[in-house]
Amino acid sequence: MRLLLDTHVLLWTTGVPERRTPELLALLDSPQTDVIFSAASVWEVAIKHQRYPLDFPSPNALRTTLHAVGCPELPVTGAHAAAVANLPPIHRDPFDRILIAQAQAEGITLLTADGTVARYPGPIRLIGRPEAT
Repeated sequence: MRLLLDTHVLLWTTGVPERRTPELLALLDSPQTDVIFSAASVWEVAIKHQRYPLDFPSPNALRTTLHAVGCPELPVTGAHAAAVANLPPIHRDPFDRILIAQAQAEGITLLTADGTVARYPGPIRLIGRPEAT
């Protein structure tokens, strides 16, 4: 199974070990799982890092880490951008919408903990959020 990680799941995976649930770890550790990240997530992290540098990692460091562990990067194409126009207006976040469009266009399962994102049709898998500490 190919999994495209929603940005928050990507951040939990790379830098917030306490947010990794047993369900997430099982998916990530499965030999049948290929984990992919989107250039859109790096873009989202870059914007948030500028505004909140203590809360978000450097986008360059994030990308370097992902490439170092062999995680392929999915570029945002014109076809992905155009596919956003076909999405119902369930969610307004442009980063989530491009990730949904990418998952639909590429036939990759989007892994998210966002119930609103999970309401979209297509290959989306909702995982539980970690317990609050």
